[in-house]
Amino acid sequence: MTNLLAQMRRENENEEEPQVAEEIHRAGTSERCEISVVIPLFNEAKTLEDLHERLSATLQTLSRSYEIIYVDDGSRDGTYEILRKLHQQDPKVKVIVFNRNYGQHAAVLSGFGRTQGEVVVTLDGDLQNPPEEIPKLLQKLREGYDVVGGWRKDRVDPLLRRVLSVLINRVTSLIVGVKMRDYGCMLRAYRRSVIEQVCRAREASSFVPALANCFAGSVAEIPVSHVSRPSGRSKYTPFRLLRLNFDLLTGFSLLPIQLVGLSGILISLLGLAFALFLAIRRLLVGPEVEGVFTLFAILFFFVGLQILALGLIGEYIGRIYMEVRRRPRYVIREILE
Repeated sequence: MTNLLAQMRRENENEEEPQVAEEIHRAGTSERCEISVVIPLFNEAKTLEDLHERLSATLQTLSRSYEIIYVDDGSRDGTYEILRKLHQQDPKVKVIVFNRNYGQHAAVLSGFGRTQGEVVVTLDGDLQNPPEEIPKLLQKLREGYDVVGGWRKDRVDPLLRRVLSVLINRVTSLIVGVKMRDYGCMLRAYRRSVIEQVCRAREASSFVPALANCFAGSVAEIPVSHVSRPSGRSKYTPFRLLRLNFDLLTGFSLLPIQLVGLSGILISLLGLAFALFLAIRRLLVGPEVEGVFTLFAILFFFVGLQILALGLIGEYIGRIYMEVRRRPRYVIREILE
């Protein structure tokens, strides 16, 4: 039996190694460069050509070798056709095309797996963070940091979105253990060593900035510009932001379920004390009907807490289920490079 289990473990290890190797594009497959820029795209046809023109001009001023990797995350508005044209016109452009939409962070992880740069920069395709800010990140990175993130100064987003963003940033800082003002800003720069560790992580779902900070030895943050979207609207609705926050809670820490357990102990003690109080009051005052609605309110509070605890337990079990299935995080339809 022991030999059988050992053999099964060796087979699993042999199956996992090619997957990890596929995620990390080895240096020998293409020429190394100094800077890689990874840009996830979902229905950004209206801004794509302007983005590429401004980004290329910015990178050329740095006088350093570079590559641009666009990841089409299942766009349906003509983004793919524009990417094919850019690839034909510019030899520094690589394109990864998903068979459907898998989300921003899956697209970024896919781009990481094809990068060749010693420094990797991520950028959104909506032009809210100008590509002209990239030199600021690189200058800060030269001070010895592993990761440099931008925080959006004077954000132009709606009030509700900003409030939810502040909440997510505080929770993420607490969970990851690295305090940052803006985990949601995709304008960030990473050293190669951090990117390789991120690619080796095999979680079914990952929030890239938080995951990278877990592997980074030193992290810095600088203010960057933030402007209104030239067209369209954000893909992150308030509901998706809340889902992202819940995913962060359960994906990077056991703190939520531990807090629920601690709350259960405290509420049990309070419930016991309240029961003793009611028993003593009945002996002193006698039977009475007053306080029925208070008891209902307390009961509803307990029931709500139990439902919350079951929801958190279900979330953790769901994440375990996703990991056990070992389905790919995304499916690539085409690569142009």
